[in-house]
Amino acid sequence: MFVRVRSFMSIRVRSCLLLGTITAPNTLDGWKDCVHRQFWIVFVAVKGLTIDGPGRFDGQGSTWWRIKAIHFNGCPGLRLKGTTHINSPFLHISIKECQDVDIGNLQIKAPGNSPNTDGIDISDSSHVNIHDSNIQTGDDCVAINGGVVDINVTNVWCGPGHGISIGSLGENGGHDTVEQVLVQNCNITGTSNGLRIKTVPNGTGYAKGIRFQDINLVNVQNPIIIDQYYCTHSGNVVCPPQSSTKAVQVSDVTYTNIYGSSASKFGIVFNCSEIYKCTNIVVNNVHITGDADLDTGGEDLAYCKNVQGEFVDTTPSVSCY
Repeated sequence: MFVRVRSFMSIRVRSCLLLGTITAPNTLDGWKDCVHRQFWIVFVAVKGLTIDGPGRFDGQGSTWWRIKAIHFNGCPGLRLKGTTHINSPFLHISIKECQDVDIGNLQIKAPGNSPNTDGIDISDSSHVNIHDSNIQTGDDCVAINGGVVDINVTNVWCGPGHGISIGSLGENGGHDTVEQVLVQNCNITGTSNGLRIKTVPNGTGYAKGIRFQDINLVNVQNPIIIDQYYCTHSGNVVCPPQSSTKAVQVSDVTYTNIYGSSASKFGIVFNCSEIYKCTNIVVNNVHITGDADLDTGGEDLAYCKNVQGEFVDTTPSVSCY
């Protein structure tokens, strides 16, 4: 479905319009015209677009976990408010090359075991606010990719899923940049990751000026993690060697007032490159407890390698080498 609309057109998805729900095909035959496309619904070069709920988009993803649901490309001044998004066949909402974006009061839901069903993906965009939303998926609740500046994620409830992620950055030897990211007042529950920065060896660029603050984490497998050796290890993917001479640089990252519990023995993992250490990493007033059933006796551990930073009032205690 390609939607052609004028600039500053508002679309109101209500029970009296579109019967309250835009529904994707529920058979593979119904998707046959989309096989060579990446998205179900696409908005391109629409200035001042507003989509205002209530109302919902049902991707019926269990039929075919493949097509991405809604894509906004080059839509400055985008406003997406009050809608519900369920069962995308792939990621639910994609934001690319957009500026001055406000996304709020959304409900996004897919089964916890559904593949690649990210809630909101952002790339090559600036001045994006995501707030007051509930995201339950089988992948990242929010994925912040390369080419972004000034992203705020506030009052988001996340889980199940893979948490709030920056990256993957530097895939296939690419150059990616991320700066000025604020994640605050969020609740993350039952996810595989909590607050994650992931970069792929042999890429270039940087991730800097990132703040995580006032976060509650409950039963999260990897509550806080920076991984500069990330690789999917799936299909025919060949992972770059960890001895690669290039890396996406990670610097100026702050974690403040973060509390919660880990579902594994590690509460904090900083796995940084020998070539480009993670620098100016500040952890202050962070307290994460472990699973009492693990062999740590309920005391979480921290892993920290190739990091320069400051660690104050932190549980588990962080010691880097």
